[in-house]
Amino acid sequence: MEAVFEELQLEVTGNTLPQYVAVEGPIGVGKTTLAKNIAQLFNYDILLEQPEQNPFLERFYQDPKSTALPTQLFFLFQRANQIQQLRQSDIFEPVRVADFLMEKDQLFAQVTLDEDELAIYQQVYDKITIDAPVPDLVIYLQAPANVLAERIRQRGIASEQAISLEYLEALHDAYTQFFHYYDSSPLLIVNAQDLDLANNREHFKQLVEYILTIKSGRHYYNPSAML
Repeated sequence: MEAVFEELQLEVTGNTLPQYVAVEGPIGVGKTTLAKNIAQLFNYDILLEQPEQNPFLERFYQDPKSTALPTQLFFLFQRANQIQQLRQSDIFEPVRVADFLMEKDQLFAQVTLDEDELAIYQQVYDKITIDAPVPDLVIYLQAPANVLAERIRQRGIASEQAISLEYLEALHDAYTQFFHYYDSSPLLIVNAQDLDLANNREHFKQLVEYILTIKSGRHYYNPSAML
């Protein structure tokens, strides 16, 4: 991919993305890869989720019912702390790209927690002061659950191999519903089923070119006809 960065850096000279870009989507869809590539291309600061720090996550994938609440609360505190640290340091002054939206924490809670656990989670959430900045652009990558499952299998992270297709389907449906109503920021919905943003230079190049045309509103990028 290094060649595509050199080529695109020449082409995007003088073009800028919005000040704060958030990339979202379910596990396996490629959001972190896209966020890192955009940050590298435009020399943006980057803010990443850190799931490897969650001590409950591997157990959650193996036995969701028994560990859902501590897993979700750890992520809530982690993301709230990241936002707080950024606010205190005024680090949102520069342009940046992130691979998560703060709002998605509640989305995951609704998927993973039962009614009583969700009530506890909501009480904790309501007590935490979260002044998350609103993105100037949200890029939502979507793909069917079976595609996500295959990508997770191929990347071979041991702790992820226990993730069930049922869980991925629930995530897919929750993301679809969430972004159907999302209107806080300009939104680009990307059909990532056939995109290889990690290895295919043309896929990444064409997506970046499309992103640079977005100023406001809701947009859909479906590259299947051109790939």
